[in-house]
Amino acid sequence: MGPPSSGGLTVGQILGILSHYPLSELGPDSVRSWQLIGDASRLAFADRGRYMADSDFVPVPVEGLLEADYLKQRAALLNSDKALTSVSAGTPSFSHALHLADDDAIELPSTSHFSVVDSDGNVVSMTTTIENSFGSRLMVRGFLLNNELTDFSFSSHKDGTPIANRVEPGKRPRSSMAPTIVMKNGVPYMAVGSPGGSRIIGYVTKTLIAHLDWGMGIQQAIELPHLVNRFGTYDIEKGTAAESMKAPLEAAGYKVTTRNLTSGIHAIKIDKKGLTGGADPRREGMVISDTQ
Repeated sequence: MGPPSSGGLTVGQILGILSHYPLSELGPDSVRSWQLIGDASRLAFADRGRYMADSDFVPVPVEGLLEADYLKQRAALLNSDKALTSVSAGTPSFSHALHLADDDAIELPSTSHFSVVDSDGNVVSMTTTIENSFGSRLMVRGFLLNNELTDFSFSSHKDGTPIANRVEPGKRPRSSMAPTIVMKNGVPYMAVGSPGGSRIIGYVTKTLIAHLDWGMGIQQAIELPHLVNRFGTYDIEKGTAAESMKAPLEAAGYKVTTRNLTSGIHAIKIDKKGLTGGADPRREGMVISDTQ
């Protein structure tokens, strides 16, 4: 999903950066794996905060942000086994000036996702949001009105430099929705997505890595405990095996917190054997098959 959602670009950047490291060899139990994933995410989120907004209002350097050489340069920053001491947006190639300041949106989480494959092979990965729980708490003709204004930056400038995601009339707020369809040999192989505010990006990325790099089944990949780093602090899913990573990540230089990370990942894998679905036990949802 492209702008105004930051989901597709940010997931793409994280995976592009990580492609320069042997994640499949390191595996899910390696602190180095999560150090790479965490700092790749931080680098991508720095670019997200600087450049991503409604492309109808602000030129977004989509191609530059996903350019192989640019991601290789960003990946080179992760050559240490210690946490990055500081992270800032890069300078992707673009035909426009990149004179923008970093964003400061609030970004409250309240989103839904579903994935569908029909008997004709049509694939849908859909994420929808009204921002905060029950949106604005106002219902009109059976629909809850959204509270998406909080996805904008309420500051229009920083030190005289404009913020891409500032509030403007008619503008769409930047989101983190990341409904994703993975293609293999030119045909759909996997549909996946999740609710969860700006942590959606981490949830989807983790699920893709767990399945594609670490060989986990769809349900196992979904259930793998979350470790998410957006802005420097490493969030670890409370009450899960991921808590064993707390001390090693702190030793690597991260500030670490344990908290509930309530994703709602739904995924479908499509292969010669048929369809395999997975639903996140952290939230309501199920896998339904109509074999008629």
